[in-house]
Amino acid sequence: MEYRRLGRTGLKVSTICLGTMQFGWSTDEPEAHAIMSRAVELGVNFIDTADVYSRWAEGNPGGVAETHIGNWLASGAVRRDQIVLATKVRGKMGEGPNDQGLSRGHILNAVEASLRRLQTDTIDLYQTHFPDNETPLDETLRALDDLVRGGKVRYVGCSNYPAWLLAKALWVSDVQKLVRYDSLQPHYSYVHRDEFERELQPLCLDQGVGVIPYSPLGGGFLTGKYRRDTPLPESKRAGNVQKRYMNERGFAAVDKLEEVGLAHDATIAQTAIAWVLANPAVTSAIIGATSIAQLEDTLRGAEIQLSAAQKAALDEVTAWKSES
Repeated sequence: MEYRRLGRTGLKVSTICLGTMQFGWSTDEPEAHAIMSRAVELGVNFIDTADVYSRWAEGNPGGVAETHIGNWLASGAVRRDQIVLATKVRGKMGEGPNDQGLSRGHILNAVEASLRRLQTDTIDLYQTHFPDNETPLDETLRALDDLVRGGKVRYVGCSNYPAWLLAKALWVSDVQKLVRYDSLQPHYSYVHRDEFERELQPLCLDQGVGVIPYSPLGGGFLTGKYRRDTPLPESKRAGNVQKRYMNERGFAAVDKLEEVGLAHDATIAQTAIAWVLANPAVTSAIIGATSIAQLEDTLRGAEIQLSAAQKAALDEVTAWKSES
């Protein structure tokens, strides 16, 4: 497993980050524990979650993924200092008017709840999950700054921020001498490129912001399960995947991944992961897994080194057109 610095920081994380959105939704707690333990055995030191995971599942109040992780840590399956633990704040965690958002009040309440569920004293990377247009940036950043100074959080990052907002946040941090966002979680994959590559990528490279893409397999589209003239697989995400990616461009992307993967004896999914990690802006790709077999299979993508010619051939198929 390769380890890369998170942006300009000295923190080193594995090029694969284990995402836990499925925990408490399609993966029960014993399986979640087994997946995390196997991931660590294979060199993964980076685990990402959020307080809202998986609140959308029936009967799930939120915080379940964090609870599964906390119980796993408490079991002694791994030393706490072996793991770079990341979670997120912003989503709706109750019915009250202040049970969501990025206000100082909600952040300070939410971090305490996350720490309890995770059964830890410190969160390594605390991320704002989505922007909050109702809260001033300086209020959010000052609350995060206090958490870092108080030792409850080590680094802070953001997710789903557009380039203008990330740039503004970095400026506010600089002017007011506050902790800054050292990482960004964007939606980025071989079939979802332009939103990140147009403006966010050059900004992150210039400002030393680590990039941790989520959905690098296009919500499962880049696994080989979605092909021309074949029935949709049984998946809770199949309908959304069909709307987004099941078109000629998407199928051409799958075909090219398959072609390039043959040279490495690699699957479509493994080649898609290798393509994301070949981007110099990317620190670590977030992958989900509902079984150990799926985890082991996807992880091999981190071992594949694409040649310059292979990368260029892949790039051409899904390249976005810049406006002239």
